[in-house]
Amino acid sequence: MPALPEYVRKIDAAEILVRGWRSDTPRSHVVTVRWPRAHAFYTLHGKAISPLLFTESIRQALAVLSHTVHRIPLDHRLGWEYVRSSVVTPVFTSGPVPTTVDMRIVHTAVQRRRLGSVRVAARIDATCGETYVGCAEIGYITHPPAIYRRLRGRYADAKAAFERALPPAPAARPRHVGRVRVRDVVLSPTVQPGSWRLRVDTTNQVLFDHPHDHVPGMVMLEAAAQAAQAEALPRRVLPVSFDAVFSRYVELDQPCWIAIAPAADDLLGRPRLRADTIQDDQVVASVLVATEPLEGGRATG
Repeated sequence: MPALPEYVRKIDAAEILVRGWRSDTPRSHVVTVRWPRAHAFYTLHGKAISPLLFTESIRQALAVLSHTVHRIPLDHRLGWEYVRSSVVTPVFTSGPVPTTVDMRIVHTAVQRRRLGSVRVAARIDATCGETYVGCAEIGYITHPPAIYRRLRGRYADAKAAFERALPPAPAARPRHVGRVRVRDVVLSPTVQPGSWRLRVDTTNQVLFDHPHDHVPGMVMLEAAAQAAQAEALPRRVLPVSFDAVFSRYVELDQPCWIAIAPAADDLLGRPRLRADTIQDDQVVASVLVATEPLEGGRATG
């Protein structure tokens, strides 16, 4: 059975990926997720699967373990501090999509603060049967309502903040950023090379399943992925590795920019790009994304 919606922060039951979990040791747990054979958002042009489906699976799995294993109350607000992930490319590009994935999660740190906040770090290794899918390291923090209200001020009310969201800017051409539909595009072109405006469409029911008081981290990862595809034109590429740091909340009622710059290749020799999220003249998130070429042609249209 799928996890309860409140555990994974999803209202649409079709978007709940977690199907079960069990303990191996006090620090190690296995969470089973089920992936759809096709998905309106995560299935890309050419039938490749976005590795961000793996990231979303981890997000849900950690939320479930936070509330069950670590007994963090459901009214706590969870936020990423860093995400480092890498996937095995053929799993997402060749053959049938894995439908059942087991994620072994080892919590390397659980630090409880005096006023109720909890800082958590975890290592994740994912398999589908005998096939290795990918790995990740994620750090996140949870805050009880009183601290979150003090931290967020007038933005703490998610419904009110959501209603103040700016309308989405004009979309980049979907195929140029690895997408098929305009609604899934999170970048808007600018006249300045290497610069995009973050396009936030709160009607996208995968990225915004319910009212948020800020732009979710998944949107910044998706922006980096789309920018990497745009920079690779006319070749098609798949974002296979992310190294992201989130330093501040990204507000819905202010414009936000994505600054792109080349970065050194990763340890496997894969090309990387740096995507800095800038709001109010401050870098609020930074993502290094590595890509591998996708077979099957060039991005057009």
